[in-house]
Amino acid sequence: MPNEYKLLDSGNLQKLEQVGPYRLVRPALNAFWSPTLDKSEWNNVSGIFTRNSSGGGKWDWRERLPEAWDVTYGGLTLECKPTNFGHLGFFAEQLDNWNWLRSIVRQFSKSVEDVQVLNLFAYSGLASMAAAEGGASVCHLDAAKGMIDWGRAIQQKNPQVPDSIRWIADDVMKFTTRELRRGRSYNGIILDPPSFGRGSRGEVWKIEDDIRNLLQNCRELLAKNQPNFILLSCHSPGFSPMVLERLLVDLLDGRGRTEGGEMTVSEAGGRRCLPAGCYAKLIIDE
Repeated sequence: MPNEYKLLDSGNLQKLEQVGPYRLVRPALNAFWSPTLDKSEWNNVSGIFTRNSSGGGKWDWRERLPEAWDVTYGGLTLECKPTNFGHLGFFAEQLDNWNWLRSIVRQFSKSVEDVQVLNLFAYSGLASMAAAEGGASVCHLDAAKGMIDWGRAIQQKNPQVPDSIRWIADDVMKFTTRELRRGRSYNGIILDPPSFGRGSRGEVWKIEDDIRNLLQNCRELLAKNQPNFILLSCHSPGFSPMVLERLLVDLLDGRGRTEGGEMTVSEAGGRRCLPAGCYAKLIIDE
């Protein structure tokens, strides 16, 4: 399945993307370098998103686009819908994490009959689908019911993904606390927390205030019998790969092995990469 999403170029705090039949320009606030493609390539686009000071922004459309269209990427068919925040419904930098999830679940399946995975702040569900493709039973959680509906619609476009995903709209702290009371446990936990967000009933999330309490819940939700993993990623200033790794090391008192790094998207032709957030993984299988 060929990738129909490509990062064509980046620079001057922007990125030029081919998203199926449409070419878009969106902010890339760490792209301090110069673009490599000619200005004519950047001007020949379907739409440009400009961010404003309040965190939202505005699309400037050069042609009429459908409300949504399908794009293949990372072995999945995605439904792209430009949002008022400049998002498209997927984060291309998560590609390596999706592939890793398929692989680690298959590895765990050799010793665990039913690998249980919890995906928090799960957005449109692509990590959930990757884990399900690996063979996991997945609990997918996002505070926005609209994202749950979007994820279900994407799953319908991917018949190769097993029907092993529970879709739940709820606040992450409240849900994980209830799961602990219910005695639930998981072999793997995925979380990609935002800097700021609101729960299903207006609960406020601030990563700097709440991440440690949530990770404590995650620790208690890990199955007592190994193997286990946590995949933590984020795009928040101040949260470097080393910070994320230290959070996971402290959480499990040094048990298991960790690795971390930057999430990146390779530009077409492999000339350069655009960094876009960071990740850390914790694996306990010994």
